[in-house]
Amino acid sequence: MNPILILGIGGGLALLLLIVGIVVSARSERTSVDERIDRYVSQEEQAEIRKAAATPLTDWITRRVDKSTYGDKISRDLAQANLKIKTGEYIAIMIIAVFLMAVLMYVIGGKSLLLAAVGAFIGFLLPGMYVKGEQKKRLHKFNDQLSDMLNLMVNSLRAGFSTMQAMEAVSKELPAPICDEFRRVVQEMQLGIPMERALDNLLTRIPSDDLDLVITAINVQREVGGNLAEILDTISYTIRERVRIKGEIRVLTSQVIYSGRFLSMLPVILMLLLYVMNRDYMMTFFRPESGMCGYISLGVSAVLIIIGYFVMTKIADIEV
Repeated sequence: MNPILILGIGGGLALLLLIVGIVVSARSERTSVDERIDRYVSQEEQAEIRKAAATPLTDWITRRVDKSTYGDKISRDLAQANLKIKTGEYIAIMIIAVFLMAVLMYVIGGKSLLLAAVGAFIGFLLPGMYVKGEQKKRLHKFNDQLSDMLNLMVNSLRAGFSTMQAMEAVSKELPAPICDEFRRVVQEMQLGIPMERALDNLLTRIPSDDLDLVITAINVQREVGGNLAEILDTISYTIRERVRIKGEIRVLTSQVIYSGRFLSMLPVILMLLLYVMNRDYMMTFFRPESGMCGYISLGVSAVLIIIGYFVMTKIADIEV
């Protein structure tokens, strides 16, 4: 049997088992032990406690990259996407995806090293694309819940609750993800972390402009005083209007966005299909008798595709 095929099958099974394990760990209900830990320790301390459960390989990778800029960026992205994996595990998934996509494209493309390189590049991008998608979905859901959170906080403050008690009410009454984030804020404050720092940590996990406005209002009110309930009520009305207008804009510009993505990917997909089905035709660009014309044509095409994509994206990007 072809050894490349054996490696591909083995790598595919390994990736499948790894993905199943990560999905089960990330989406399963927390055990009673985890819930007890969450009551007393912050997210950073939980990560330290759970290091003992890590595999030696991923733990070694995590130690190597944790203190680097790249490791910090991965940790921040995973926290914003609410993925319960560590930096080393994410890098291991990326390496496996690169290997599998390279082998897959190598086999499909008739043992072509060029297609194997393209597959490796696609495999390198896939984990990041998934994380970015999870970040966008979670941020969008959080922003949609923000006006309800402010209404609950306003009613709680007018009923005589303190700011911390109002946040605790939010953590108990509202659905995820906003209840989970404010539960972390309350836990950090109960451990003695100042409110300003706990709210800054929240803004790091949820990089929302609307949340930044709310946190700024709370911090200013704590320093100079004032009626926080009235301030949050005004901000709540502003956020509701922004969410409504953003929704209308999203509906009107969705066609432009998806058209830009489709038109940008179409030449690349067509080129790969032609390379697989009629390689001699595509190799015309790379033959010696073509000189630099083939490379110049491909380069100019790539630049024009990228420019067109960014232009269409910029047209649909309307600030509210």
